[in-house]
Amino acid sequence: MSILCGCCPLLECVYCLGCARWAYKRCLYTAGHDSKDWGLATTDEFEPVPRFCRYILAVYEDDIRNPLWEPPEGYGINPDWLLLKKTYEDTQGRAPAYILYLDHDHKDVVVAIRGLNLAKESDYAMLLDNKLGERKFDGGYVHNGLLKSAGWVLDEECKVLKELVVKYPSYTLTFAGHSLGSGVATMLALLVVRHSDRLGNIDRKRVRCFAIAPARCMSLNLAVRYADVINSVVLQDDFLPRTATPLEDIFKSLFCLPCLLCIRCMKDTCVPEQKMLKDPRRLYAPGRMYHIVERKPCRLGRFPPVVKTAVPVDGRFEHIVLSCNATSDHAIIWIEREAQRALNLMLEKEKTMEIPEKQRMERQESLAREHNLEYRAALRRAVTLDVPHADSMSSEYGTFDKAQEDETEEEEEETEEEEGETESIASMVGESSSSSLRPSNKRRRHRGVSWDELIERLFERDESGNLTFEKSDLRH
Repeated sequence: MSILCGCCPLLECVYCLGCARWAYKRCLYTAGHDSKDWGLATTDEFEPVPRFCRYILAVYEDDIRNPLWEPPEGYGINPDWLLLKKTYEDTQGRAPAYILYLDHDHKDVVVAIRGLNLAKESDYAMLLDNKLGERKFDGGYVHNGLLKSAGWVLDEECKVLKELVVKYPSYTLTFAGHSLGSGVATMLALLVVRHSDRLGNIDRKRVRCFAIAPARCMSLNLAVRYADVINSVVLQDDFLPRTATPLEDIFKSLFCLPCLLCIRCMKDTCVPEQKMLKDPRRLYAPGRMYHIVERKPCRLGRFPPVVKTAVPVDGRFEHIVLSCNATSDHAIIWIEREAQRALNLMLEKEKTMEIPEKQRMERQESLAREHNLEYRAALRRAVTLDVPHADSMSSEYGTFDKAQEDETEEEEEETEEEEGETESIASMVGESSSSSLRPSNKRRRHRGVSWDELIERLFERDESGNLTFEKSDLRH
């Protein structure tokens, strides 16, 4: 009995110290820490975000021709191009309300899905329809309820979508959603990419997804693997992408929320992040991340928003930020407003710099290469951290460009053959020429030296125009 009496105060002290450490870390932790090492997003890649936010807002309207909640910029929707709208009565609770819009201005077929409806039990049932590690998909784990909802939407609209992507081969197919709808949109993108034959073997490069205020709905290996398709947008302190606790546990624990917070407190304090990364069932925010940062620690008011982007592996919004804006930053209205502000600042900066059209096109091409390199780096990072199933992330999923790999191998083979011929020429010319050629061979791997340049180095022209060996390279 005396031992128990002595242990209880000790356990209480340990628990209090753990809670104090957790609170200290959380109070000092701000949203800027998540993306402090990320690069800045460009205008071209971020331009669609405010537009898709407005498309999602349009789903809330009963009559798009007579809108009641239209933002200052308008929805940007031509009512004649709105092909269909499905309400909760049409979906019978199997999916949130959504629209199908044919955007001829931007050559895009858009499926926009609204967020969680607090008045609909079916939305809560969808979130609760999941258990840790219940649903496997493509070598990883996904949220079961969201995947079932996406499957229902695809079955319903498969015929229409197939006709559109075949009729307009130059158009992209975009799934956009907010909150709960972001999870359904993400699962739709996975299904279409994985089963492209259902939409006429649509090319992976034509499929896009924009998850606004995304839910954590897929395992880490899938989140990184599909980063070339899925883009997640997070505003500052938004709580949902940071909520590692399964959503179904949150809703089940409404009457015992203090208990959940205590458990979460101890888990964040005692369990290292490296161990969390090795749990294959743990769900994460999907794809490439865009973080809109507009507030600074210990500063009042809002600052000009800055958009940062990356394909992170570790540090993928793993910590909840103690902020009074954690819930307001989740609202689609605020996200649309701040995303538009950020885009306007980017456009003003470009206008001030007066970037020529040719350089703008070159920048777009280099941006695609940079993203490809970033995907590769993220996959290597995942393997380094021993993320489960990370070694299965091969080029068949589109993260590695097979054609580019084949071209690289062919170039290396040609380079080796050229080096062999160069060495034979060098042996004829002499040791001095051989030593001068070796550095050039190394450089050729980086910037392809032509045979004309090589001949100019080895030979010189006499007065009659004939090629002769350079005197410095001849043996005496």
